[in-house]
Amino acid sequence: MHLTCYGAVREVTGSMHLLSTDSDHILLDCGMFQGRRSEAAEKNKVMPFDPGILTNAVLSHAHIDHSGRIPLLTKNGFNGRLICTRATADACEYLLPDSAHIQESDANYLNYKTVRATLSRLKTGRGKDTVSHREAARIKKLLKKNRHGLNLETINDLLDQYRLQGVHPLYTIEDAEQALTYFDGYPYHEPVTIGRDMTCTLYDAGHILGSAITMINAREDGRQYKICYTGDLGRFDKPIINDPTLAFAGQDQAVDLLIMESTYGDRLHPPVADLKPGLEKVLAATYERGGTLLIPSFAFGRTQELLYVLHEIYNENKLPRLPVYVDSPLATKLTRVFGEHPEVYDQQARQTFLKKGQNPFLFDQMHFVASVEESIALNRDDRPHIVVAASGMCEAGRILHHLRYKIHSERNTILVVGYMAQNTLGRRILEQGIAYEKSGRNGPPPLLKFMNKQYPLKAHVVQLGGFSAHGDKSEMLRFLKKSNLKIKKIALVHGEEDQTLAFAKFLRSEGFTVTVPRRGETMEIK
Repeated sequence: MHLTCYGAVREVTGSMHLLSTDSDHILLDCGMFQGRRSEAAEKNKVMPFDPGILTNAVLSHAHIDHSGRIPLLTKNGFNGRLICTRATADACEYLLPDSAHIQESDANYLNYKTVRATLSRLKTGRGKDTVSHREAARIKKLLKKNRHGLNLETINDLLDQYRLQGVHPLYTIEDAEQALTYFDGYPYHEPVTIGRDMTCTLYDAGHILGSAITMINAREDGRQYKICYTGDLGRFDKPIINDPTLAFAGQDQAVDLLIMESTYGDRLHPPVADLKPGLEKVLAATYERGGTLLIPSFAFGRTQELLYVLHEIYNENKLPRLPVYVDSPLATKLTRVFGEHPEVYDQQARQTFLKKGQNPFLFDQMHFVASVEESIALNRDDRPHIVVAASGMCEAGRILHHLRYKIHSERNTILVVGYMAQNTLGRRILEQGIAYEKSGRNGPPPLLKFMNKQYPLKAHVVQLGGFSAHGDKSEMLRFLKKSNLKIKKIALVHGEEDQTLAFAKFLRSEGFTVTVPRRGETMEIK
Protein backbone atom coordinates (compact mmCIF):
# COMPACT_ATOMS: atom_id res chain seq x y z
CA MET A 1 0.00 0.00 0.00
CA HIS A 2 1.34 3.42 -1.00
CA LEU A 3 0.48 7.10 -0.51
CA THR A 4 1.40 9.79 -3.05
CA CYS A 5 0.93 13.45 -2.08
CA TYR A 6 0.15 15.70 -5.04
CA GLY A 7 -0.95 18.92 -3.33
CA ALA A 8 -0.94 20.85 -0.05
CA VAL A 9 2.52 19.52 0.75
CA ARG A 10 4.81 22.21 2.13
CA GLU A 11 2.02 24.63 1.14
CA VAL A 12 -1.57 25.14 2.22
CA THR A 13 -3.70 24.84 -0.91
CA GLY A 14 -4.45 22.19 -3.52
CA SER A 15 -5.04 19.26 -1.15
CA MET A 16 -4.74 15.99 -3.06
CA HIS A 17 -3.43 12.63 -1.84
CA LEU A 18 -3.65 9.28 -3.63
CA LEU A 19 -3.87 6.04 -1.67
CA SER A 20 -2.99 2.99 -3.81
CA THR A 21 -3.23 -0.76 -3.37
CA ASP A 22 -2.84 -3.56 -5.90
CA SER A 23 -6.54 -3.31 -6.73
CA ASP A 24 -7.67 0.24 -5.89
CA HIS A 25 -6.75 3.90 -6.14
CA ILE A 26 -8.56 6.15 -3.64
CA LEU A 27 -8.20 9.93 -3.88
CA LEU A 28 -8.31 11.96 -0.66
CA ASP A 29 -9.50 15.46 -1.59
CA CYS A 30 -9.14 17.20 -4.94
CA GLY A 31 -8.42 20.81 -4.06
CA MET A 32 -7.58 23.91 -6.04
CA PHE A 33 -4.29 25.74 -5.71
CA GLN A 34 -4.64 29.39 -4.73
CA GLY A 35 -2.10 32.23 -4.87
CA ARG A 36 -0.33 33.97 -7.75
CA ARG A 37 -2.65 33.78 -10.75
CA SER A 38 -0.17 32.40 -13.29
CA GLU A 39 1.45 29.92 -10.90
CA ALA A 40 -1.88 28.65 -9.58
CA ALA A 41 -3.30 28.33 -13.10
CA GLU A 42 -0.38 26.13 -14.17
CA LYS A 43 -0.75 23.87 -11.14
CA ASN A 44 -4.52 23.60 -11.43
CA LYS A 45 -4.91 22.79 -15.11
CA VAL A 46 -2.79 19.61 -15.13
CA MET A 47 -4.02 16.56 -13.24
CA PRO A 48 -0.99 14.51 -12.12
CA PHE A 49 -2.68 11.20 -13.01
CA ASP A 50 -5.41 9.85 -15.26
CA PRO A 51 -8.72 10.27 -13.36
CA GLY A 52 -9.86 7.03 -14.98
CA ILE A 53 -7.59 4.99 -12.68
CA LEU A 54 -9.49 6.08 -9.56
CA THR A 55 -11.84 3.69 -7.83
CA ASN A 56 -13.48 6.35 -5.67
CA ALA A 57 -12.66 9.67 -3.98
CA VAL A 58 -13.23 10.89 -0.42
CA LEU A 59 -13.75 14.58 0.33
CA SER A 60 -12.85 15.87 3.81
CA HIS A 61 -14.84 19.10 3.52
CA ALA A 62 -16.25 21.62 1.07
CA HIS A 63 -13.64 24.40 1.05
CA ILE A 64 -12.37 25.02 -2.48
CA ASP A 65 -8.73 24.30 -1.59
CA HIS A 66 -9.96 20.76 -0.87
CA SER A 67 -12.81 20.36 -3.37
CA GLY A 68 -12.18 22.83 -6.18
CA ARG A 69 -10.78 20.50 -8.86
CA ILE A 70 -13.43 17.79 -8.55
CA PRO A 71 -15.11 18.92 -11.82
CA LEU A 72 -11.79 18.32 -13.58
CA LEU A 73 -11.93 14.71 -12.37
CA THR A 74 -15.47 14.09 -13.45
CA LYS A 75 -15.11 15.63 -16.92
CA ASN A 76 -11.90 13.69 -17.62
CA GLY A 77 -12.79 10.06 -17.05
CA PHE A 78 -13.49 9.59 -13.34
CA ASN A 79 -16.00 6.74 -12.99
CA GLY A 80 -16.26 6.35 -9.21
CA ARG A 81 -18.23 8.05 -6.48
CA LEU A 82 -17.39 11.03 -4.29
CA ILE A 83 -17.80 10.12 -0.60
CA CYS A 84 -18.39 12.87 1.98
CA THR A 85 -20.77 13.95 4.73
CA ARG A 86 -24.26 15.12 3.85
CA ALA A 87 -23.53 18.69 4.93
CA THR A 88 -20.43 18.76 2.72
CA ALA A 89 -22.44 17.51 -0.27
CA ASP A 90 -25.07 20.21 0.33
CA ALA A 91 -22.42 22.94 0.58
CA CYS A 92 -20.70 21.81 -2.62
CA GLU A 93 -23.98 22.30 -4.49
CA TYR A 94 -23.26 26.02 -4.18
CA LEU A 95 -19.47 26.17 -3.85
CA LEU A 96 -18.51 24.30 -7.03
CA PRO A 97 -20.85 26.18 -9.42
CA ASP A 98 -19.70 29.43 -7.81
CA SER A 99 -16.07 28.45 -8.41
CA ALA A 100 -16.92 27.78 -12.06
CA HIS A 101 -18.75 31.11 -12.34
CA ILE A 102 -15.71 32.98 -10.99
CA GLN A 103 -13.44 31.20 -13.46
CA GLU A 104 -15.74 31.94 -16.38
CA SER A 105 -16.06 35.59 -15.34
CA ASP A 106 -12.30 35.98 -14.91
CA ALA A 107 -11.63 34.38 -18.29
CA ASN A 108 -14.20 36.59 -20.01
CA TYR A 109 -12.76 39.74 -18.44
CA LEU A 110 -9.18 38.84 -19.36
CA ASN A 111 -10.27 38.11 -22.93
CA TYR A 112 -12.06 41.46 -23.02
CA LYS A 113 -8.86 43.21 -21.90
CA THR A 114 -6.83 41.37 -24.57
CA VAL A 115 -9.20 42.39 -27.35
CA ARG A 116 -9.47 45.97 -26.06
CA ALA A 117 -5.68 46.32 -25.92
CA THR A 118 -5.33 44.91 -29.44
CA LEU A 119 -7.93 47.31 -30.83
CA SER A 120 -6.16 50.21 -29.12
CA ARG A 121 -2.89 49.28 -30.81
CA LEU A 122 -4.63 48.94 -34.16
CA LYS A 123 -6.30 52.31 -33.68
CA THR A 124 -2.94 54.05 -33.33
CA GLY A 125 -1.63 52.33 -36.44
CA ARG A 126 0.90 50.04 -34.73
CA GLY A 127 1.15 46.50 -36.06
CA LYS A 128 0.69 44.95 -39.47
CA ASP A 129 -3.08 45.23 -39.61
CA THR A 130 -4.95 48.46 -39.07
CA VAL A 131 -8.56 49.55 -39.06
CA SER A 132 -9.96 53.06 -39.30
CA HIS A 133 -10.48 55.05 -36.12
CA ARG A 134 -14.22 55.03 -36.71
CA GLU A 135 -14.29 51.25 -37.23
CA ALA A 136 -12.11 50.64 -34.16
CA ALA A 137 -14.40 52.80 -32.02
CA ARG A 138 -17.46 51.00 -33.35
CA ILE A 139 -16.02 47.54 -32.64
CA LYS A 140 -14.78 48.63 -29.23
CA LYS A 141 -18.25 49.80 -28.30
CA LEU A 142 -19.56 46.36 -29.21
CA LEU A 143 -17.35 44.76 -26.53
CA LYS A 144 -19.73 45.92 -23.81
CA LYS A 145 -23.36 45.10 -23.13
CA ASN A 146 -25.19 47.62 -21.00
CA ARG A 147 -23.02 49.11 -18.26
CA HIS A 148 -21.55 46.04 -16.58
CA GLY A 149 -21.92 43.27 -19.15
CA LEU A 150 -19.58 42.00 -21.84
CA ASN A 151 -20.53 41.10 -25.40
CA LEU A 152 -18.93 37.66 -25.34
CA GLU A 153 -19.91 36.71 -28.88
CA THR A 154 -18.12 39.73 -30.32
CA ILE A 155 -15.10 39.26 -28.02
CA ASN A 156 -14.72 35.62 -29.04
CA ASP A 157 -15.11 36.48 -32.73
CA LEU A 158 -12.35 39.09 -32.43
CA LEU A 159 -10.08 36.65 -30.61
CA ASP A 160 -10.45 34.32 -33.60
CA GLN A 161 -10.18 37.08 -36.19
CA TYR A 162 -6.89 38.42 -34.83
CA ARG A 163 -5.57 35.00 -33.75
CA LEU A 164 -5.27 36.10 -30.13
CA GLN A 165 -4.54 33.72 -27.28
CA GLY A 166 -7.74 33.46 -25.28
CA VAL A 167 -8.11 32.44 -21.62
CA HIS A 168 -10.33 29.47 -20.75
CA PRO A 169 -11.76 28.46 -17.37
CA LEU A 170 -10.63 25.20 -15.78
CA TYR A 171 -14.25 24.12 -15.96
CA THR A 172 -17.66 25.60 -16.61
CA ILE A 173 -20.80 25.85 -14.53
CA GLU A 174 -22.17 22.94 -16.58
CA ASP A 175 -19.10 20.87 -15.64
CA ALA A 176 -19.57 21.72 -11.96
CA GLU A 177 -23.24 20.78 -12.01
CA GLN A 178 -22.37 17.48 -13.69
CA ALA A 179 -19.77 16.81 -10.97
CA LEU A 180 -22.43 17.14 -8.28
CA THR A 181 -24.16 14.01 -9.61
CA TYR A 182 -21.14 11.99 -8.40
CA PHE A 183 -21.58 12.98 -4.74
CA ASP A 184 -22.81 10.55 -2.07
CA GLY A 185 -23.41 12.06 1.37
CA TYR A 186 -23.18 9.92 4.52
CA PRO A 187 -23.56 10.52 8.27
CA TYR A 188 -20.65 10.39 10.66
CA HIS A 189 -19.61 7.00 12.15
CA GLU A 190 -21.09 4.89 9.34
CA PRO A 191 -18.57 2.64 7.51
CA VAL A 192 -18.77 2.99 3.71
CA THR A 193 -17.25 0.58 1.20
CA ILE A 194 -14.86 2.49 -1.08
CA GLY A 195 -12.82 -0.32 -2.68
CA ARG A 196 -12.03 -4.00 -2.63
CA ASP A 197 -11.55 -4.96 1.05
CA MET A 198 -11.56 -1.24 1.87
CA THR A 199 -13.94 0.94 3.89
CA CYS A 200 -13.89 4.46 5.25
CA THR A 201 -15.60 5.96 8.30
CA LEU A 202 -16.07 9.71 8.70
CA TYR A 203 -15.59 11.40 12.08
CA ASP A 204 -16.24 15.06 12.95
CA ALA A 205 -13.12 17.20 12.37
CA GLY A 206 -14.59 20.30 14.04
CA HIS A 207 -13.29 22.57 11.25
CA ILE A 208 -16.43 23.67 9.41
CA LEU A 209 -19.94 22.32 9.01
CA GLY A 210 -19.65 18.74 7.72
CA SER A 211 -15.84 18.55 7.90
CA ALA A 212 -14.55 15.03 8.43
CA ILE A 213 -11.60 13.02 9.64
CA THR A 214 -11.41 10.03 7.30
CA MET A 215 -10.50 6.65 8.77
CA ILE A 216 -9.69 4.06 6.09
CA ASN A 217 -9.54 0.34 6.84
CA ALA A 218 -7.96 -1.76 4.10
CA ARG A 219 -6.76 -5.32 3.66
CA GLU A 220 -3.97 -6.19 1.25
CA ASP A 221 -1.92 -9.42 0.97
CA GLY A 222 -3.50 -10.72 4.14
CA ARG A 223 -2.57 -7.67 6.24
CA GLN A 224 -4.88 -5.07 7.73
CA TYR A 225 -3.98 -1.36 7.27
CA LYS A 226 -5.48 1.72 8.92
CA ILE A 227 -4.87 5.14 7.42
CA CYS A 228 -6.31 8.27 9.01
CA TYR A 229 -6.57 11.58 7.14
CA THR A 230 -7.41 14.55 9.35
CA GLY A 231 -8.38 16.93 6.53
CA ASP A 232 -8.40 20.28 8.34
CA LEU A 233 -8.64 19.99 12.13
CA GLY A 234 -10.73 22.57 13.94
CA ARG A 235 -10.29 24.30 17.27
CA PHE A 236 -11.71 23.23 20.59
CA ASP A 237 -14.57 25.11 22.30
CA LYS A 238 -15.52 27.13 19.21
CA PRO A 239 -19.20 28.00 18.71
CA ILE A 240 -21.73 26.25 16.46
CA ILE A 241 -20.07 22.91 15.65
CA ASN A 242 -18.59 20.16 17.78
CA ASP A 243 -14.95 19.82 18.77
CA PRO A 244 -12.61 17.56 16.77
CA THR A 245 -13.30 13.91 17.55
CA LEU A 246 -11.16 12.40 20.29
CA ALA A 247 -13.03 9.13 20.87
CA PHE A 248 -12.73 6.74 17.92
CA ALA A 249 -14.34 3.31 17.62
CA GLY A 250 -12.25 0.42 18.87
CA GLN A 251 -11.54 -1.00 15.43
CA ASP A 252 -10.25 2.42 14.30
CA GLN A 253 -7.76 3.18 17.05
CA ALA A 254 -4.53 1.57 15.80
CA VAL A 255 -3.33 3.83 12.94
CA ASP A 256 -0.46 2.86 10.62
CA LEU A 257 -0.27 6.31 9.03
CA LEU A 258 -1.86 9.58 10.11
CA ILE A 259 -1.95 12.18 7.32
CA MET A 260 -2.21 15.37 9.34
CA GLU A 261 -2.56 19.05 8.55
CA SER A 262 -0.03 21.58 9.91
CA THR A 263 -1.38 25.02 8.92
CA TYR A 264 -0.50 26.56 12.29
CA GLY A 265 2.21 24.12 13.27
CA ASP A 266 4.38 26.82 14.85
CA ARG A 267 1.75 29.27 16.09
CA LEU A 268 -0.61 29.69 19.00
CA HIS A 269 -4.03 31.32 18.65
CA PRO A 270 -5.51 33.66 21.22
CA PRO A 271 -7.91 31.81 23.54
CA VAL A 272 -11.37 31.16 22.11
CA ALA A 273 -12.77 32.97 25.16
CA ASP A 274 -11.18 36.20 23.87
CA LEU A 275 -13.00 35.99 20.53
CA LYS A 276 -16.20 37.82 21.47
CA PRO A 277 -14.53 40.51 23.66
CA GLY A 278 -12.02 41.13 20.87
CA LEU A 279 -14.77 41.67 18.32
CA GLU A 280 -16.62 43.95 20.74
CA LYS A 281 -13.49 46.10 21.15
CA VAL A 282 -13.03 46.47 17.38
CA LEU A 283 -16.71 47.31 16.92
CA ALA A 284 -16.61 49.98 19.62
CA ALA A 285 -13.45 51.63 18.25
CA THR A 286 -14.79 51.72 14.68
CA TYR A 287 -18.14 53.13 15.83
CA GLU A 288 -16.38 55.90 17.79
CA ARG A 289 -14.52 56.92 14.64
CA GLY A 290 -17.79 56.91 12.69
CA GLY A 291 -16.40 54.34 10.31
CA THR A 292 -17.22 51.11 8.52
CA LEU A 293 -15.98 47.72 9.69
CA LEU A 294 -14.94 45.66 6.65
CA ILE A 295 -14.50 41.93 7.24
CA PRO A 296 -13.13 39.84 4.34
CA SER A 297 -14.57 36.43 5.03
CA PHE A 298 -14.84 32.97 3.58
CA ALA A 299 -18.42 32.43 2.49
CA PHE A 300 -18.60 29.02 4.15
CA GLY A 301 -17.88 28.72 7.84
CA ARG A 302 -16.33 32.05 8.79
CA THR A 303 -19.28 34.18 7.69
CA GLN A 304 -21.73 32.10 9.70
CA GLU A 305 -19.47 32.15 12.76
CA LEU A 306 -19.26 35.95 12.58
CA LEU A 307 -23.04 36.21 12.35
CA TYR A 308 -23.39 33.87 15.32
CA VAL A 309 -21.06 35.95 17.52
CA LEU A 310 -22.58 39.27 16.39
CA HIS A 311 -26.02 37.86 17.25
CA GLU A 312 -24.75 37.01 20.75
CA ILE A 313 -23.27 40.50 21.18
CA TYR A 314 -26.44 42.23 20.02
CA ASN A 315 -28.58 40.06 22.30
CA GLU A 316 -26.50 41.26 25.26
CA ASN A 317 -27.22 44.95 24.43
CA LYS A 318 -23.65 46.06 25.19
CA LEU A 319 -22.98 48.01 21.99
CA PRO A 320 -24.86 50.06 19.40
CA ARG A 321 -26.53 47.66 16.98
CA LEU A 322 -24.94 48.67 13.71
CA PRO A 323 -26.46 47.32 10.50
CA VAL A 324 -24.69 44.15 9.35
CA TYR A 325 -24.53 43.48 5.61
CA VAL A 326 -23.54 40.11 4.19
CA ASP A 327 -22.43 41.10 0.70
CA SER A 328 -21.96 37.70 -0.89
CA PRO A 329 -24.67 35.80 -2.74
CA LEU A 330 -22.73 32.60 -2.08
CA ALA A 331 -22.56 33.26 1.68
CA THR A 332 -26.30 33.87 1.63
CA LYS A 333 -26.92 30.43 0.14
CA LEU A 334 -24.45 28.72 2.46
CA THR A 335 -26.00 30.32 5.52
CA ARG A 336 -29.15 28.51 4.44
CA VAL A 337 -27.16 25.23 4.40
CA PHE A 338 -26.07 25.91 7.98
CA GLY A 339 -29.69 26.42 8.95
CA GLU A 340 -30.63 23.08 7.41
CA HIS A 341 -28.15 21.04 9.48
CA PRO A 342 -28.86 21.70 13.18
CA GLU A 343 -28.11 18.03 13.86
CA VAL A 344 -24.38 18.82 13.87
CA TYR A 345 -24.58 21.91 16.13
CA ASP A 346 -22.84 21.74 19.49
CA GLN A 347 -24.62 21.95 22.83
CA GLN A 348 -23.82 25.64 23.26
CA ALA A 349 -25.58 26.57 20.02
CA ARG A 350 -28.59 24.52 21.04
CA GLN A 351 -28.80 26.20 24.44
CA THR A 352 -28.10 29.75 23.23
CA PHE A 353 -30.42 29.86 20.24
CA LEU A 354 -32.35 26.72 19.26
CA LYS A 355 -34.07 26.22 22.61
CA LYS A 356 -35.20 29.86 22.45
CA GLY A 357 -36.64 29.36 18.99
CA GLN A 358 -34.01 31.60 17.38
CA ASN A 359 -32.01 31.08 14.21
CA PRO A 360 -28.35 31.66 15.19
CA PHE A 361 -27.60 33.40 11.89
CA LEU A 362 -30.58 35.75 11.53
CA PHE A 363 -31.35 38.89 13.55
CA ASP A 364 -33.07 42.23 12.98
CA GLN A 365 -29.96 44.23 12.06
CA MET A 366 -28.67 41.66 9.54
CA HIS A 367 -29.21 42.11 5.81
CA PHE A 368 -28.26 39.93 2.85
CA VAL A 369 -27.12 42.00 -0.15
CA ALA A 370 -28.37 40.37 -3.32
CA SER A 371 -27.89 42.54 -6.39
CA VAL A 372 -24.86 44.31 -7.82
CA GLU A 373 -26.78 47.59 -7.59
CA GLU A 374 -27.32 47.11 -3.83
CA SER A 375 -23.64 46.33 -3.38
CA ILE A 376 -22.60 49.46 -5.30
CA ALA A 377 -24.91 51.60 -3.15
CA LEU A 378 -23.39 50.05 -0.02
CA ASN A 379 -19.87 50.93 -1.29
CA ARG A 380 -20.83 54.60 -1.13
CA ASP A 381 -22.62 54.47 2.24
CA ASP A 382 -20.58 56.52 4.75
CA ARG A 383 -22.74 55.78 7.77
CA PRO A 384 -21.29 53.38 10.39
CA HIS A 385 -22.04 49.78 9.52
CA ILE A 386 -20.48 46.32 9.21
CA VAL A 387 -19.79 44.57 5.90
CA VAL A 388 -18.96 40.88 5.69
CA ALA A 389 -17.92 40.10 2.12
CA ALA A 390 -16.08 37.47 0.10
CA SER A 391 -13.49 36.51 -0.80
CA GLY A 392 -11.73 35.68 2.44
CA MET A 393 -8.23 36.33 1.04
CA CYS A 394 -9.30 39.47 -0.90
CA GLU A 395 -8.39 37.90 -4.23
CA ALA A 396 -11.77 38.36 -5.91
CA GLY A 397 -15.39 39.19 -5.26
CA ARG A 398 -17.24 42.13 -3.77
CA ILE A 399 -14.76 42.76 -0.94
CA LEU A 400 -12.42 44.32 -3.52
CA HIS A 401 -14.96 47.02 -4.31
CA HIS A 402 -15.57 47.76 -0.64
CA LEU A 403 -11.81 48.06 -0.10
CA ARG A 404 -11.55 50.39 -3.09
CA TYR A 405 -14.00 52.80 -1.44
CA LYS A 406 -12.97 52.40 2.22
CA ILE A 407 -9.26 51.54 2.40
CA HIS A 408 -8.07 55.17 2.17
CA SER A 409 -10.01 56.46 5.21
CA GLU A 410 -8.65 56.17 8.74
CA ARG A 411 -12.20 56.11 10.08
CA ASN A 412 -12.62 52.57 8.78
CA THR A 413 -11.33 49.22 10.00
CA ILE A 414 -10.32 46.12 8.04
CA LEU A 415 -10.72 43.13 10.34
CA VAL A 416 -8.76 39.99 9.40
CA VAL A 417 -10.45 36.91 10.83
CA GLY A 418 -8.95 34.10 8.78
CA TYR A 419 -5.88 32.66 7.15
CA MET A 420 -4.28 34.75 4.41
CA ALA A 421 -2.13 32.63 2.09
CA GLN A 422 1.15 33.87 0.71
CA ASN A 423 0.99 36.02 -2.43
CA THR A 424 -2.59 37.17 -1.81
CA LEU A 425 -3.88 40.72 -1.38
CA GLY A 426 -5.21 39.71 2.02
CA ARG A 427 -1.70 38.76 3.18
CA ARG A 428 -0.32 42.11 1.95
CA ILE A 429 -3.07 44.04 3.75
CA LEU A 430 -2.42 42.07 6.93
CA GLU A 431 1.38 42.35 6.96
CA GLN A 432 1.66 45.97 5.82
CA GLY A 433 -1.34 47.12 7.83
CA ILE A 434 -0.13 45.56 11.07
CA ALA A 435 3.38 46.94 10.51
CA TYR A 436 1.90 50.43 10.01
CA GLU A 437 -0.14 50.06 13.22
CA LYS A 438 2.97 48.96 15.16
CA SER A 439 4.86 52.02 13.90
CA GLY A 440 2.24 54.21 15.53
CA ARG A 441 0.86 55.00 12.09
CA ASN A 442 3.81 57.34 11.56
CA GLY A 443 4.83 58.44 8.10
CA PRO A 444 3.02 57.83 4.83
CA PRO A 445 0.67 54.81 4.78
CA PRO A 446 1.57 51.72 2.74
CA LEU A 447 0.44 51.68 -0.88
CA LEU A 448 -1.42 48.61 -2.12
CA LYS A 449 -2.12 47.88 -5.75
CA PHE A 450 -5.31 46.09 -6.74
CA MET A 451 -7.90 46.53 -9.46
CA ASN A 452 -5.20 48.23 -11.58
CA LYS A 453 -4.72 51.14 -9.16
CA GLN A 454 -2.70 52.00 -6.05
CA TYR A 455 -4.51 52.84 -2.81
CA PRO A 456 -3.10 54.20 0.47
CA LEU A 457 -3.80 51.83 3.36
CA LYS A 458 -5.12 54.43 5.83
CA ALA A 459 -7.83 52.19 7.29
CA HIS A 460 -6.94 50.52 10.56
CA VAL A 461 -6.01 46.85 10.23
CA VAL A 462 -6.78 44.46 13.09
CA GLN A 463 -6.34 40.70 13.26
CA LEU A 464 -8.44 38.43 15.48
CA GLY A 465 -6.82 35.00 15.39
CA GLY A 466 -9.47 33.47 17.61
CA PHE A 467 -11.77 33.09 14.60
CA SER A 468 -9.43 30.67 12.87
CA ALA A 469 -11.07 27.38 11.93
CA HIS A 470 -7.71 25.57 12.16
CA GLY A 471 -6.33 24.23 15.40
CA ASP A 472 -3.02 25.74 16.46
CA LYS A 473 0.13 23.96 17.61
CA SER A 474 -1.20 23.15 21.09
CA GLU A 475 -4.65 22.08 19.85
CA MET A 476 -3.17 19.71 17.26
CA LEU A 477 -0.98 18.22 19.98
CA ARG A 478 -4.10 17.88 22.13
CA PHE A 479 -5.72 15.88 19.35
CA LEU A 480 -2.71 13.58 19.14
CA LYS A 481 -2.35 13.06 22.89
CA LYS A 482 -5.93 13.18 24.13
CA SER A 483 -7.54 11.06 21.42
CA ASN A 484 -7.57 7.30 21.83
CA LEU A 485 -5.59 6.80 18.63
CA LYS A 486 -2.38 4.78 18.70
CA ILE A 487 -0.34 6.28 15.87
CA LYS A 488 2.58 4.50 14.26
CA LYS A 489 3.69 7.30 11.91
CA ILE A 490 2.61 10.83 10.95
CA ALA A 491 2.90 12.50 7.51
CA LEU A 492 2.49 16.27 7.79
CA VAL A 493 0.71 18.12 4.97
CA HIS A 494 -1.27 21.35 4.45
CA GLY A 495 1.15 23.89 5.86
CA GLU A 496 3.64 26.38 4.53
CA GLU A 497 7.08 24.83 4.70
CA ASP A 498 8.30 26.75 7.74
CA GLN A 499 5.20 25.82 9.73
CA THR A 500 5.31 22.16 8.70
CA LEU A 501 9.01 21.67 9.40
CA ALA A 502 8.75 23.41 12.78
CA PHE A 503 5.76 21.25 13.73
CA ALA A 504 7.60 18.10 12.62
CA LYS A 505 10.54 19.00 14.86
CA PHE A 506 8.18 19.70 17.77
CA LEU A 507 6.31 16.41 17.36
CA ARG A 508 9.53 14.44 17.19
CA SER A 509 10.49 16.01 20.52
CA GLU A 510 7.17 14.70 21.84
CA GLY A 511 8.05 11.16 20.78
CA PHE A 512 6.18 10.87 17.47
CA THR A 513 7.61 9.45 14.25
CA VAL A 514 7.09 12.13 11.61
CA THR A 515 7.80 12.61 7.91
CA VAL A 516 7.25 15.68 5.72
CA PRO A 517 6.57 14.61 2.11
CA ARG A 518 7.25 16.66 -0.98
CA ARG A 519 4.85 17.17 -3.87
CA GLY A 520 4.71 14.03 -5.98
CA GLU A 521 6.57 11.91 -3.42
CA THR A 522 5.33 8.35 -2.87
CA MET A 523 5.74 6.60 0.47
CA GLU A 524 5.14 2.97 1.34
CA ILE A 525 2.80 2.34 4.25
CA LYS A 526 4.39 -0.30 6.44
